[in-house]
Amino acid sequence: MASSSSAHPDTPRYGQLGERRREQRGWYLYDWANQVFITSVVTVLIGPYLSGLACSSAGAPSTTACTGGDYTVSLLGAELHANALYPATTTAAIVLQVILLPIMGALADHSPNKKRWLFFLALAGSVSTTGLFFTGGNHIAAAALFLFANVAYGASLVIYNSFLPDIATPDERDRVSSTGWAVSYLGGALLLTVHLVLVSQHQQLGITEEQAVRVAFASSGIWWIGFTILALRPLRNRASKLVTASRTPQVRTSVRQLGRTLRDIRKYPQTLLFLLAFILFNDGVQASIRYAAPFATQDLDLGQGVLMGTILMIQFVAFGGALLVALIARAVGTKRAILGTLVVWCVLVALAYAIPANDPVLFMALGAGIGIVLGGTQALARSIYSHLIPRGKEAEYFSLYQISDKGSTLLGSLTVTIAVTVTGGYRVAILSLIAFFLLGGFLLAKSNIAHGIKAAGNTPPRNI
Repeated sequence: MASSSSAHPDTPRYGQLGERRREQRGWYLYDWANQVFITSVVTVLIGPYLSGLACSSAGAPSTTACTGGDYTVSLLGAELHANALYPATTTAAIVLQVILLPIMGALADHSPNKKRWLFFLALAGSVSTTGLFFTGGNHIAAAALFLFANVAYGASLVIYNSFLPDIATPDERDRVSSTGWAVSYLGGALLLTVHLVLVSQHQQLGITEEQAVRVAFASSGIWWIGFTILALRPLRNRASKLVTASRTPQVRTSVRQLGRTLRDIRKYPQTLLFLLAFILFNDGVQASIRYAAPFATQDLDLGQGVLMGTILMIQFVAFGGALLVALIARAVGTKRAILGTLVVWCVLVALAYAIPANDPVLFMALGAGIGIVLGGTQALARSIYSHLIPRGKEAEYFSLYQISDKGSTLLGSLTVTIAVTVTGGYRVAILSLIAFFLLGGFLLAKSNIAHGIKAAGNTPPRNI
């Protein structure tokens, strides 16, 4: 692999092998840095935390009693079921991402210093996450900070993903993207282990469970920015043909460029088709991750210890799963490997609907299945998309991709919000996600990836 990569005709663009490997290690470290937001905050803690605050504010005696009961809170003048506050906040955050991220991506492509963008966006997310420590029992303040952290997180990934085409040759990208995902799961697992001990042993530590959760929020924010600083050191900025003569990114110029991109993407129908497929099936993936915690604690009546232990187990399984699916992709092709994982996701979502309450063994078994396909689905999709982008528009195109990338799920969250508002629980909402895997898989099967890569002016890897 090393010899073929170093001999690639575009090697001068990427740098020599040793230089590429240093940048790749820095790139992996940002995955390590930001994954704690998804693992500890999004997947485990914030859903039950926000639901608990909202249910308490609505007068429910407990979060379990809140499920199915007529307990509502007001959010921006709208009356929502207390359990719907979390998916509604997520939906609002992703609507903001849909509006802001494409503009920010265009700005970044016009900027000579993407590293600075990545730092300040990570800092904004870190400060918002740490700020959850100070929210106390205020569900509105907690929802607002979580919304800001979500937007900053999504924007940072636009910049982060745009480095991939610069630090890895076409034949390296499956490996680099999958390794980044695998490393992220180890980082998330390490801090989640600390949080598991913190929450489960809160009485011995002389604090309440809510205080333990708030300490976990603060430590996640500090971890995020701390490792971001280390990640940025080996990465380097690259000149772009889109950088203006003043070398200062202009909003008006960037918005005009984005408008041209949205028009010109029609010239790349396979890129557009893959993007639509990804938005659909990855919305299902991300919604499954985001709403596992409230589903477990409220519909299945499982404790935080079981939930956190399951999510921790998923991180270690997902580390191996991301690498395993990458190996399968080398044997059968990247597109076929993704389609195979989507079949598994359909089975897992159907099984989740049928899990009875108070059955931690089945819930953990389901988690193991999710871990096997979780990282592979997303890592390989990111790799394929990087090939489908015209050169020089990486951040701009990845801002469209981020509409449903890691941590973002607009259509999925909207679907869950409606289902929870109607039923009061998450069981039907989880089952409804199967439609996203089926529709996304259908569009992916119809796409011609190799033709799309050539149309974008790039060289297809040997096994797409």
